[in-house]
Amino acid sequence: MPSALLKDRALISVSGPDAEHFLQNILTTDLDTLGAGEAKPGALLTPQGKILFDFLISRAGENAFRLECRTDISDDFIRRLMLYKLRAKVEIAKSEQSLVAVAWGKESIASENDSTAFADKRFAKESVTRTYAGIADAGDIAAWQAFRIAHGIAESGADYALGDAFPHDVLLDETGGIGFKKGCYVGQEVVSRMQHRGTARRRVLIVQAGLALPASGTELTVEGRPVGTLGSSAGDIGLAIARIDRVKAALDAGQPILAGDVPVTMAIPTWAKFGFPQETVSAEEA
Repeated sequence: MPSALLKDRALISVSGPDAEHFLQNILTTDLDTLGAGEAKPGALLTPQGKILFDFLISRAGENAFRLECRTDISDDFIRRLMLYKLRAKVEIAKSEQSLVAVAWGKESIASENDSTAFADKRFAKESVTRTYAGIADAGDIAAWQAFRIAHGIAESGADYALGDAFPHDVLLDETGGIGFKKGCYVGQEVVSRMQHRGTARRRVLIVQAGLALPASGTELTVEGRPVGTLGSSAGDIGLAIARIDRVKAALDAGQPILAGDVPVTMAIPTWAKFGFPQETVSAEEA
């Protein structure tokens, strides 16, 4: 089965008698629904509802959790968690020898008896496993990125900047990264309002071209007007965060969408539940 060692990932442990209560009150993920052997996405938000840190969270034993995040944001993430700690009985620490690997395919399903392997729940229709110990083979990181992109799974750094996106923008509402039935957490009011009013207009879309896509950060335009921004890509396929109302208007009008000067098509990930809006904006409004 294909696999890859992810050298840009760090592991943060949060443990202690108050660990679950502490995390449940600040993170978007509903820990009541987090089962053993699962790694679920989530975020710590600003009070205004934008993603400050993104991660995958899993259980690491009784009263203990593991937060997997980008290495370059891990120290800042720990400092932010410490600000919220106050008198909570928790210990927060980063593993100095973190090894994170990912495997995908039919044989990658995490075994119930393997305490180091966790099913990546962002992938609704695919078997993807994160492993946190005993990894030696570097694997094929390019193949992993191509797989992730083809399935519409966005990650900060590669696809969007922290502090610049709402959870709905990057489909955390679709991948189990937001607990809409849990109590309050940081930024919860904004996220809930967006959910109940159906006002999410920026979404992750899959971009396809007839040739190699330009660099991440390239603007997507329709007749010179911006509709989104290109994220990571693998050859002629990539991800973008785009205004779905503007993309729909372009599709209805038969107007070409360009990534730089490269014509592209844009589609909703096949597993996603959201659709293009029925009412679209005019070219003047776009």
